[in-house]
Amino acid sequence: MSNNTDSAAANTATPASAGVVLSRSGVFTGVRWGDYLGVAPFLIFAVMFLVVPTLYLVVGAFIGRDGTFTFQNIVDLGTPQIVSSFWISIRISTASALLGSLFGLLIALAIIRGRLPSAIRSTVMTFSGVASNFAGIPLAFAFLSTLGRLGLITVILKTVFGFDMYKAGFNILSFWGLTITYCYFQIPLMILIIAPAIDGLKKEWNEAAATLGATPYQFWRYVGLPILWPNLLGTISLLFANAFGAIATAYALTGSSLNIVPIVLYAQIRGDVLNNPGLGAALALGMIVITAVANVIYLVIRTRAERWLK
Repeated sequence: MSNNTDSAAANTATPASAGVVLSRSGVFTGVRWGDYLGVAPFLIFAVMFLVVPTLYLVVGAFIGRDGTFTFQNIVDLGTPQIVSSFWISIRISTASALLGSLFGLLIALAIIRGRLPSAIRSTVMTFSGVASNFAGIPLAFAFLSTLGRLGLITVILKTVFGFDMYKAGFNILSFWGLTITYCYFQIPLMILIIAPAIDGLKKEWNEAAATLGATPYQFWRYVGLPILWPNLLGTISLLFANAFGAIATAYALTGSSLNIVPIVLYAQIRGDVLNNPGLGAALALGMIVITAVANVIYLVIRTRAERWLK
């Protein structure tokens, strides 16, 4: 009898600790709202700076210049200039995501699975945490000082090796110039995200493969990469979304010479000539849809990858 009583008490104690109050019969009687005060600042912050602005943009996308409801802003997204801006943004985001994933993966494998000193791993991870958040005007100035027409690397290549990058076709204000600039924060972000997945590769798997006569190439071809593949796809999707929404670096580096979507959006909302807030809201809505799809893909693939690694 006492065992049954203790069991019933344990069953009612567990939900109560989570904030739900149950009677002895297991009937829901209320919620301890005081337990939710800890997450209240986060919820308020999310509503004020994420939910409300998103709803404002969604509503504004269907409001014309005269303040009436219209679908014209959505229709105008099909104009050649806007379609071209979306296409350029998608290409830059894709290129920077693929390059960032490739080099980030190689660096992560070298510092985690390689035979490098442990101090190098801690140094690279610390630098990655800083570099992944280094963007905007400082990053644009750094690349102009390094790869601009009078940048350090440009001058060294021209004076020492006799090679002029700009005569060869390179331009920091072009598609590849912006892509390389984006890689500065894409590669560190890749390292930070993929490192836990690489740590999840058990050394016993490598030892078992070696015992069975597999070469390192065969291990990575048939074991390592197939296990990391879901994480790689998810990370590429996240890096794409990260680059697609970047504006400060692109605007500071290229100005209006490269019309990616964020710059066109800025011109529609704040510009003197192209001022059309409704069309700007429609552009923002299109960006939200694309980045949301990329993030959903990342979350779904990451969830499945975590199940596999467990």
